[in-house]
Amino acid sequence: MDELNIKQHFRLDEGPIIDQINDWIVQAADQYRPVLSPFLNPRQRYIAQTLVNGNDNVKMREFGGRQEAEMSRILFFPAYYQPQASDFEITCLEIDYPQKFAELHHRQIMGTLLGEGLERTSFGDIITDGNRWQVIVTNQMARFISERINHVGKIKVKWKPLSFDELIVPIEDWEQLPTTVSSLRIDAIVAAGFNYSRNRAKQLLERGYVQINWEEMQRPDYLVGEHDMLSVRHAGRIRVDQVGSITKKNKQRITLSIIHA
Repeated sequence: MDELNIKQHFRLDEGPIIDQINDWIVQAADQYRPVLSPFLNPRQRYIAQTLVNGNDNVKMREFGGRQEAEMSRILFFPAYYQPQASDFEITCLEIDYPQKFAELHHRQIMGTLLGEGLERTSFGDIITDGNRWQVIVTNQMARFISERINHVGKIKVKWKPLSFDELIVPIEDWEQLPTTVSSLRIDAIVAAGFNYSRNRAKQLLERGYVQINWEEMQRPDYLVGEHDMLSVRHAGRIRVDQVGSITKKNKQRITLSIIHA
C-alpha cells in the first residue's frame, strides 16, 4: 500500500503512528512471525485495521482483556498463524484497598500509574463496578506495579492478579447522540456533545481542560475523526462513533456516544 496515499486519509499528526504500524506489519510479513503492539486507543486501532486491509500477507487481532475494551493490544501475524489469548501478554490486576473507609477514583489510579513512570501504552482499561477497581496491564508491568506501587494517593493498596473470567462488568452509561455539526472541529464536537456554546467549548480547550485520545488539546480548530475519544474535565467523555454524510444545509451528520461526569 502506498504510504503517501494512506497518509492523505489521516491527520498530519498521525504520521508517526502510521509509520510505527507499518513497521509492525512489515516485521510480521518479512519475518513470518507474530508481532505484538503496546496498548493502542480506538483511533490507532482503526488506523491499524485500515493498513492491514491493504496487505494480503498479514492479519491482525486485538485484545484488551474484555470485549468492549477501550485500550487493546494488537497482534499482527501471517495468515497461517492461529493467535492465542496468551500471545497478547496482558494481566488483570484488582486493587485491594479498604473499601469501607476509602474511596478510589479513576483519575487517582491513572495519575498514580503515570506518576510512577508508566507509559500510557503499558496499561489498558481501568474499570469499576462502583466499589471494586481493576486495571489491565502488560505482563511486564504487572510485576513492577505489584512490587513498587503500594499507595494510590494516600490510600494503601495491594494488587491481586485475576483471570479474565473474573473481570467485573464495569459501570458505563454511554448515551448515543445522533446530531449534526457545522464542522468536525473539536470545539464544535465538544459543544454538540455537552450542549455548550462554541465559545464555552473554545475556552475549555484553551484552558487545557480537553483531551483527545488521552492527549491534551488546546487548538479549537483541530479536526476529529471516527473513533476519537474526547475527555472534558468536569463534563464527561465523548466517543466519535460515526462520521456520516452532509445534509442539504451543509451540516455534517455524526453519531456520538456520551458519558456525563
